[in-house]
Amino acid sequence: MSEPRVALVTGANKGIGFEIAKLLGTAHGMKVLIGARDAVRGKEAAAALGDFATAVVLDVTDEESVAALGALERLDVLVNNAGVLLERGAPPSGTPVDLLRQTFETNVYGVVAVTNATLPVLRRSDAGRIVNLSSGLGSLAFTTEPSHVYAQNPLLAYNASKSALNAVTVSFANELRGTAIKVNAADPGYCATDMNGHAGPRTPVQGATAAVRLATLPADGPTGGFFDEDGPVPW
Repeated sequence: MSEPRVALVTGANKGIGFEIAKLLGTAHGMKVLIGARDAVRGKEAAAALGDFATAVVLDVTDEESVAALGALERLDVLVNNAGVLLERGAPPSGTPVDLLRQTFETNVYGVVAVTNATLPVLRRSDAGRIVNLSSGLGSLAFTTEPSHVYAQNPLLAYNASKSALNAVTVSFANELRGTAIKVNAADPGYCATDMNGHAGPRTPVQGATAAVRLATLPADGPTGGFFDEDGPVPW
């Protein structure tokens, strides 16, 4: 009997990350590493999920924490879910540069750091999958259309970080094209989470759908794309 596949989900102690971890474990039989900055919250989340889940203390902005991922014995799926939304209502011209830096530290630099740290382990998998949690707010096609609802959300730091994350996704997909690793970005939609004060109309379970589908793609599945639960999202 083959060993179960192993997944790491960053920021998985709550919200969409928790639901991604839950679906990967219950619906797809994976062992799931619950990445969480807070050890207690990570352990509580893992306990709530069951025997398939193990808590891992992981702060994607901390070099030592990220470097420890290189010691993993096996990894088949990486879901870069951890993210922050720090701005509240300021126009682009009123967004402090420091806030931009803080946002990119988690939403972009953290993704690259975690991916680089785990890539040697993922390369040993016969079907490695990397899924980056992006947002429709990072779609230039959507946000440059004045009538689109996303154009009405001028969140400079967050939107720019997700656009950058899309470019990061394409870069890694191009590097790994021809290998067993597929790299894609997922748009969960506007979900009710702590990040937005639970204002979104979609549930975290609904938000997890696209990421889980990309994390379990067959060998002939796409790579280097941006998808929601219904299919491709324009860059």
